[in-house]
Amino acid sequence: MLDLAKLAHQMRGISQYLTEESAANQKRLERAQLIFEAAIAHQNELVQTRQDWEDRLIFTSATPAEPLTLRQAIATAPAAHTVIATDGSQIAPSHHEIAYCYLINVGRTVLHYGQSRYPLLDSLPEVVYRPEDLYQSHQWGVRTDEWMGYRRTVSEAVVLSELATTAIAQPLPHPVLAMVDGSLIYWFLDALPEAAQHQLLPSILASWDKLRDQGVPVVGYISATRSSESLNFLRLHACPYEQPDCQQHCAKTPSNNQRPPCHVFAPLRDAALWGKLLSPGQRSPLWRGGASILDRYGDHHVYFCYLHVGSEVARLEMPAWVANDAELLDWALTLTIAQVQKGYGYPVALAESHNQAVVRGGDRLQFFGLLEREMIRAGLKNIGTSYKEARKRGSVA
Repeated sequence: MLDLAKLAHQMRGISQYLTEESAANQKRLERAQLIFEAAIAHQNELVQTRQDWEDRLIFTSATPAEPLTLRQAIATAPAAHTVIATDGSQIAPSHHEIAYCYLINVGRTVLHYGQSRYPLLDSLPEVVYRPEDLYQSHQWGVRTDEWMGYRRTVSEAVVLSELATTAIAQPLPHPVLAMVDGSLIYWFLDALPEAAQHQLLPSILASWDKLRDQGVPVVGYISATRSSESLNFLRLHACPYEQPDCQQHCAKTPSNNQRPPCHVFAPLRDAALWGKLLSPGQRSPLWRGGASILDRYGDHHVYFCYLHVGSEVARLEMPAWVANDAELLDWALTLTIAQVQKGYGYPVALAESHNQAVVRGGDRLQFFGLLEREMIRAGLKNIGTSYKEARKRGSVA
């Protein structure tokens, strides 16, 4: 039980810290704006510098694919259009439950606007219980619960492409948008061995191939983004050295724990800067993602932009084939901001997919209750949770 009386004393310290941090962030933001304005005149030089010194940088920087001065207003979405989305949830494996297994539940949403068609709102559950599936990741030193999360990401992408195939008429009678919650840049893959990456990434890219073949743009919507890739590009302009050789000048050593001199606005995030530069309904320039894992994406290298949706500045990510196609990009932006408006600050299709996917406490109990009945029907005995789990569920206090 949480002791709120004891916690209240700590709240005062947190509020004071946040007040001081807010004032400091305002100064960092002013500094970042000055550097941004100065970098506009040197954009081409900075892009070339980033390309020449990429392997010597100690930070991940995106590359602007359009002029830094671009501020594009987003057009109104057409009355007739369709939005499809997926989101996932899970029941994690536990040795204290009646069986060691896990469940992945992918919520599916298809919303038709201006077409007098019923929406699709449901979920697809998948139970993983075979040892070869449960322990497959152990050969790469990845825990089962971590691998479950990675498999969920793959399932969301695969189901999304299946929705585009089964729920949308061909040829497309109206603009269609496919949405996922979160980033399309799967940073976690960088830490995995190549064999493990090969179990995950090809399926995701194959699903994007299907969407591209059908002319359906896919967008990753990131709310409350904490990315700093575009700010990191400005660090090239703020670098005090003639050459931005981070490995030589700024690499951390036991005797050098200070922040690099180019990081004059840390820990400011991209959204704070673009919140000052954009008006509601405008987008930033497109940026080419700089994460090393994107080298494995092939034709699906991820681009992104920042979109002021009114309630916040969101980050929108899309594969290169969307960013480089004016019509698909227009669809993606107009339908995204329309979704945010319909959802009162967050895309309604993503919110509905989450609601379809989420596994609540009652769902968990029913899942294990159904599993227990099947195990008893199969003739298994001594079925039940561990003593530890049983004791935690009931207290004499």
